[in-house]
Amino acid sequence: MKLKVKDVEFSYGSVLVLKDVSIELTASEMLGVVGPNGAGKSTLLRCIDRILKPQRGDILLDGQDIKEMHLMELARKMGYIPQSTSQIFPATVFDTVLMGRRPHLGWRSSEKDAEKVLEILQMLDIEEFAMRDINELSGGQQQKVFIARALTQEPEILLLDEPTSNLDIRHQLEVMDIIKNIVREKRISAIMAIHDLNLASRYADRIVMMNSGKIFAAGNPVSVLTPDNIKWVYGVEAEVNNNNGKPYIVPIRHIRQNGKGTCENKWNMQ
Repeated sequence: MKLKVKDVEFSYGSVLVLKDVSIELTASEMLGVVGPNGAGKSTLLRCIDRILKPQRGDILLDGQDIKEMHLMELARKMGYIPQSTSQIFPATVFDTVLMGRRPHLGWRSSEKDAEKVLEILQMLDIEEFAMRDINELSGGQQQKVFIARALTQEPEILLLDEPTSNLDIRHQLEVMDIIKNIVREKRISAIMAIHDLNLASRYADRIVMMNSGKIFAAGNPVSVLTPDNIKWVYGVEAEVNNNNGKPYIVPIRHIRQNGKGTCENKWNMQ
């Protein structure tokens, strides 16, 4: 399935959050969306999932405008994992993950659906929590439950908003390895908004770097994660090393504009 975002603009009131954003995504591809806080990463994902409605531009799935698609049809094609989710009603982990099957079956579930839930819970190593109330879990455990719910949905495109937030370093790698393997084996696509540039470099096939609601740079990790780009987008001087063909970023110092169009050191981290 091919996703095309063309000239999308979105505003919260008078505040322009996205301006002329265009991206394309093909099967078996992981696209990383990076940028500082307020760059528009999460807003872009919400527009793609039709949680938000852009004021301008088009979002197409295999040439079909998502505005013309029934929400249930869209849910069969795209799975959205938010950065954080608040629970209103108590629910077990099993029942929460089972909700991901609803676009395929309505309100009734079968033994096959239950088996799919257990398969995903085991894949994410959270089957021991199956009968626990999700509100009793830690933030990191809850994050894995919502990832499991999206995977149980069997979408063709995964939208991940900070999928490793609340996870320690071991579970960050574990979850990203699982997502990467599913993208490859199932030939689906994934877009992840992510703060960690080194995780983006390691797992994304292509990277879009956003700044102030616009695309500042796009391409493979080597071409996007450069010292100059990091300096001008993040205001950070960084050393970029090569790690098995992937850029590895080491921040050196924070820099800021001095009001005359030049940068100066704020502090030295060496």
